[in-house]
Formats: sequence, structure tokens, C-alpha cells
Amino acid sequence: MSGTRVVLTDHVIKVLRVPYLENASAHSRIWRRFMTSYISLGYCGSLLAVHNGTNFSTVIALCSARSHYSSAKILRTPRYRSKTDMELKCRENPIVIRLDTPEFKSLFTNEVLDLKKLFEKYQYEIRIAGGAVRDLLMGITPKDLDFATTATPEELKTMFNKENIRMINMSGEKHGTITPRINDKENFEITTLRIDMITDGRHAEVEFTKDWKLDANRRDLTVNSMFLGFDGSVYDYFFGYDDLKKRRVAFVGDADVRIKEDYLRIMRYFRFYGRIAETPDNHDNETLEIIKKNVMGLENISGERIWMELKKTLQGNFAGDLLKTMLNVGIGKYIGIPDPNIEELNKVLNRSKHLGLHPMSYLAALLNNIDAVTVLHNRLKFSGYDRDMAYFIVEHRGDKDHSRRLLPYEKLVLHSKMKQKDAIEYTKEVLKYRGDEDLLQLFDKWEVPRFPINGKILKDNGVPPGKMYGPIINKLKDIWIENEYKQTTDDLAKLIPSLIGEFENKTRMK
Repeated sequence: MSGTRVVLTDHVIKVLRVPYLENASAHSRIWRRFMTSYISLGYCGSLLAVHNGTNFSTVIALCSARSHYSSAKILRTPRYRSKTDMELKCRENPIVIRLDTPEFKSLFTNEVLDLKKLFEKYQYEIRIAGGAVRDLLMGITPKDLDFATTATPEELKTMFNKENIRMINMSGEKHGTITPRINDKENFEITTLRIDMITDGRHAEVEFTKDWKLDANRRDLTVNSMFLGFDGSVYDYFFGYDDLKKRRVAFVGDADVRIKEDYLRIMRYFRFYGRIAETPDNHDNETLEIIKKNVMGLENISGERIWMELKKTLQGNFAGDLLKTMLNVGIGKYIGIPDPNIEELNKVLNRSKHLGLHPMSYLAALLNNIDAVTVLHNRLKFSGYDRDMAYFIVEHRGDKDHSRRLLPYEKLVLHSKMKQKDAIEYTKEVLKYRGDEDLLQLFDKWEVPRFPINGKILKDNGVPPGKMYGPIINKLKDIWIENEYKQTTDDLAKLIPSLIGEFENKTRMK
């Protein structure tokens, strides 16, 4: 292998190209793999030399058997960013602070303590990872704890089996995640440190590592790339702690490369902006330009994944402003809103954003008609509840004139065929959308009256089973509503014969 050079950077040796072998057709597959490989030395700290003149069989042995050197491991080149992982600016000493806050101390349930002791017993390193670290640094008690570890999935399974600890939901194992149920009380997701080796903009193939920096390096945002030891030490390799103090949302390394690894990170950027930033419009312009350049990648991301991120964004701070920014960078076309009604959205925001709008109100404002709701639902795959709310808002958001201003909204509930609870919630959302605070207060105080007529009463009063039931009961309900719910069962029953006659006359005329 004349011409081979080896470069040692910290713990990683990168094998550089040897031009004449690139055309060796007999071994092209192995050669391509070798030429895009890393030899990872872990923490051995010694130089593994690949000398001039090493024969090609050594290359084959390295690539296929991974056994030529006992401490070496062949890895496919990870798609990190334009700079190699070790060239990326990072801290020499990653420990930036030691937490001793009430929120941190509250994490130590018996189950967490037992997990800690277990890893100490088997001498594997484990740290709290990602969002929980970010939340604790913001003074928020995290809802869930995720852990990262140097132990491989096989080592984790062996350890938990030896200790008779049940593991659940093994679907994450190929990505390094094992979920033990500690003391049959708490489930903890524990993931082996890993590198994203091959990405297609949606998913990644991973390789396991023992290097905490490399794992932090693959994460999306700096504020999500930190780890926390059980002693309170916060490990921050890529300045997430500094960004968090500045309330700044930044990608780890090259934003363009980071987004291309998984285009859903565009949506995650906006979600975490709402959680972290202090003002609605303090975005880094270069980051927005990179997002704008990559929005077409969202076309191949599943609607369910997009909606999960978008819904959380619309439940957070600056929801309306962030939605407008997303539309300004061109996201709408790729998430099912090709022709957004920005004017209507601005009206809704001006009159209603202080009322705590549901995410569907923001989206409904952008939609011109019922058909647009269908297009958006087909793209994002809403739940039935969210889908029906969008239809309800678009259908009933117009003006309703009546001397009794609340009456049209009472009718929406009383005439609805859906669950009464849902009808009430949807109607309240329409009032929020319209910015009718006075009516909203009246509606909150309104108690839904019980309609005194049912199917048995209709039957007892001569209404034949079939098509006549619906029209007659709706007519009786309208009369009862217009008379402010004062009529009794007997009062309404007396009207049934005349209504039967009206229905029969209309039927004959048809």
C-alpha cells in the first residue's frame, strides 16, 4: 500500500486515500469501504501504524475481520459535518458546573439510586442525557430521565438478566436503547453511546462508541448535547451551557450538515426556540437561511413526525410568531399548507393569542376552507380529535347574529352529534379564535340543559320509526332552545302531531 499516510487526531486515526488502488476492480467494494473508514482506538492512546508497503490482504483483514489489531475497530465514515469531529471547536475540560439544586436532588428516587448502584457494581459509566440536563439548568424539574452509557446493548442485557431486572420494549435495541423496569416501578431508557454512520435525511445507521464527545457531537442542538453525572457534574463539550445562558438555539457544528442528517431537525429548531428564547424574533439569520435552503427535505419526512414537533411548537411560547417564521422560510408547501392565509392568521393573533389558543386554531386560521383542512390532515395525519376541531373551527368561525348573542353557540353544542364534552371544547375554541372574551366567559358559566324528549317519547306519541325521527327531534329542540329551555316534556309532546303532519306533507310534495 505504497503512499498510505496515517493521521492521528486524539483517539482517531483516519486512513487517507491511495489513488492507484481506487481503480482495483477486484477489490473495489472493500477498497471503497476502507477508504471511507476510521480506525478508532478508544482510549489506548498509542499510535497504530499502517506502514508503507502494507499488503492489500491487511486492508481486507482490517475491513472484514476487524481483528488485525486487538484495540482497533473499523468504522464507516460518519456524516458529521464539514469539519471532522476533532477539528470542531469543543471544550478541553467539559465539566462546566456542578448542580446541587432542589430540582436535581429531587431526581434521586429509590429506583434511580438502585440504577446508579447497579452500574457502579458492573463498572459501566452512566450519565443523564439530553433534555433533562437542559431542563435542570433552566430550573425545571424534568418529566422524564434518559440515560447514556458506555455499556453496549449486549452488556446491558447481560447485566439486567443477571440481576433479574425485566426489560421492556426491545424495539430500540438496534439503535442502542434498552429499557429496564427498576423495582417494577420506573422504566428508564438507557442508550449506548453511538455515532450516526449513514444518514438519509430521515434515519441513521449507528455505530457504538465509548467516547462521550463523539456521542455529543452527533446530537442536533448544543443545548441538547450535554450530559449530567450523578455527582451533579454537567459535561458540555460543545458550549450548550453558554448558549443556554444566552437563550440561544444553535446546531452542533455545521447547521447545513446537521439538518441534512435528519430534516426533522428543522422543526425541532423552532420547537426548542420556543422553549429557550426570550424574544420571538432573535433568530440567527444565517441559521434561517440554511433552514430555508433545506426545507424541501421535509417533503420526505412522515406527517406524524412533523405534526409531533409542530404541535409542541404551537403549544409553547411565541407560537404564532414562530409559525409565521416557519412559513416565511418556505415550510408551508412541504407540510400541507401550500396557500396559507397569513392575513387571517394575523387577525387571529392580534385579537386572540393571549387567550391560550389550541394548536388547531393557529392552523385553522391559515386554511381558507374545509377542503384545505382535508389536505392538511392528509399530510400530517391528525388525531380524530384534532382533525374534527379543525373542521369545526373553519365551519363555525364566521359571524353569528342573534339578539341572544350566546344562543348560536349553545345550539352548536345542543345540536351536535359528537360527544357533548368535545362539542363544548370545540365551541370554546371557536370563541377564543374569534376573540370573543365576553361570550367566552358567559359560555364557561352556561350549564348545558337536558333536552326533555327522547326516542321513546316520540314513539309513544305516534312518530313511526325511520326517517321522521331526526327531523322531528331537531325541530322540537329548536323550539325548546328558542323558548330558553322552559318547555316541559308535556309541552313539547303536544307539538308532535302537528310536526308529523308537516313532515308527511313535505314528503308528499317531493
